[in-house]
Amino acid sequence: MRTKTRALAAVAATAAVAASLIGGCSGSDSAPFTVKMIGFNDYHGNLESPGTFGASTAVPAADRPPVGGAEFMAAHVAKLKAQNPLNVVVGAGDSIGASPLISALFHDEPAVETLNRIGLEFNSVGNHEFDKGSAELQRLQNGGCKTTGGGTDPNSCKGATVGTPVPFEGAKFKWLSANVLSTATGKPLLAPYGTKEFNGVKVAFIGMTLKATPTIVTPTGVAGLEFKDEADTVNALVPELRALGIEAIVVLVHEGGFQSGTLSDINGCDGALAGSAIAAIVKRLDNAVDAVVSGHTHAAYNCKLPNAAGRNIAVTSASSFGRVLSDIDMTIDPGTRDITAVTATNRLVVRNDATVTANAAVAAVVNGYKGLVSPIANSVIGSITADLPNTRVDAACNMPAGNLIADAMLAATAPATFGQAQIALMNGGGVRNPGLTFASSAAGEGNGNVTYGEAFTTQPFGNSLVTMTLTAQNIKDVLEEQFAACKGQSATATRVMLPSAGFKYTWDGAQACNARVSNVTLRSGSTVETLVDASGAVPNPTKTYRVTMNNFMADGGDGYSTFLKGTSRLGGAQDIDALVAYMALFKAPAAPYAPNVHPSDAGTARINRTGGTACPTGANINS
Repeated sequence: MRTKTRALAAVAATAAVAASLIGGCSGSDSAPFTVKMIGFNDYHGNLESPGTFGASTAVPAADRPPVGGAEFMAAHVAKLKAQNPLNVVVGAGDSIGASPLISALFHDEPAVETLNRIGLEFNSVGNHEFDKGSAELQRLQNGGCKTTGGGTDPNSCKGATVGTPVPFEGAKFKWLSANVLSTATGKPLLAPYGTKEFNGVKVAFIGMTLKATPTIVTPTGVAGLEFKDEADTVNALVPELRALGIEAIVVLVHEGGFQSGTLSDINGCDGALAGSAIAAIVKRLDNAVDAVVSGHTHAAYNCKLPNAAGRNIAVTSASSFGRVLSDIDMTIDPGTRDITAVTATNRLVVRNDATVTANAAVAAVVNGYKGLVSPIANSVIGSITADLPNTRVDAACNMPAGNLIADAMLAATAPATFGQAQIALMNGGGVRNPGLTFASSAAGEGNGNVTYGEAFTTQPFGNSLVTMTLTAQNIKDVLEEQFAACKGQSATATRVMLPSAGFKYTWDGAQACNARVSNVTLRSGSTVETLVDASGAVPNPTKTYRVTMNNFMADGGDGYSTFLKGTSRLGGAQDIDALVAYMALFKAPAAPYAPNVHPSDAGTARINRTGGTACPTGANINS
């Protein structure tokens, strides 16, 4: 253990020097001074505004201002920096991945280029940074064009058109992750931390990736990597930082929580994030840590949470998609070189403030990419009769957008030559905000029409479909795996899948693990087959079925390990291509897609529940 600590220390010290940036002036003034830290998280390549957002969920929808957009993020960051020349801009991960088409089509180079111009300096690595694997993450850090088939990918290095350097410049900020190690070398994949100096005092920023990343990222994306415990890793670095004379320590961690109240405020901390992963991490942190900038859950909060010594430290999160910035003032005592006070305020990145002018250089980059992507993004692929949100609309956890995607997956793989699928299952986390909306977008496609860009935003991962053979018992088991702490599922996550038309089941959170699922049926025409009866028994456990899911799920992602037992696997189309093909069936002059009317559903919900008042997302499945 000591050998590992010394090895990590050597790597950390070297990486910290490499990542170090010098700011402010050197001096020995003994008066305390303030450093402004500007934080955000979960940008996800949202170059354009994600819409409106309120400082509190109590704000009526009509009164919520337009927010976000890279050009306004840059403007608000500049406004905050102007308040104090001693400043630093930090992020808590998921800057890329699960991005809108305007960034994803170009391999998230637009996300990096806009973040460079917003002024980001240090950024922890999130789970989505691994969506395309560690080699691609390192390319985005270091620069250079993406190659395909031995040549430059046609959607990479578009700087000549959008006004950025060619080849792709790479991130000017440092991606940091102390707890992600290469299994080949035992060393951190990226710099574990970076430092910046203010008035002769160095502040360290430790980057942390959520330990659970391998359970929510396609296995090929994290191949050859080991994810260590977050708190243990931070605490092990404290002596090494102090050996470098550093006492001011900030943790940038891609893990988070939620406020418990239904009317949360972006500066609230209702319930002190009780039961969340981030609260558990902070509670174990060494007293040397002075502040935590968090992310992952896309929630906004502004907390003071107890560390291992019982001292309350600042813990912030700034929602997602560039809607909020955390404005954090840290007081530093130059005598002790320590942070003595932290004051944080979450601020909306509003677009309608007359005192804030959009950054023209960033706007030019965004408009350049928008011009490239618009002909594809604005093409109409089908139509719908009503909103299909990505939210859980009832206590059983049904999701209209997820139903549509599952139906598209089944349609793509039901033909004999494409898998002969009878059932399709979609993971809820793969259906992104806001789903599909009936109202026309700014592209002007018209009410009810669905564009390629809207479909891609709803399903942006680029996963491929996999059809496999599962037994009835396998299907029962994987349905039981949806619930927190059951059959290897995360103890803090309930992940209810969305089934295709004709497949139904009932669950009861009051029952014990492995006894929650019953009444599993499959309708084909007028025939209804029972896979699991009302008592939870499997009448014919060895009977087989062809089931489709995406490759992330097929490889055990989201804790669905039973899929690893599937046989006779057959790869299929990309998920977005399946969705586009399916929506073509509902393109004028054909009738639009209408939710909850598929004939195979016979007028009832696909997921049913005994008891409960709200769909659970965490450990409490009795909610």
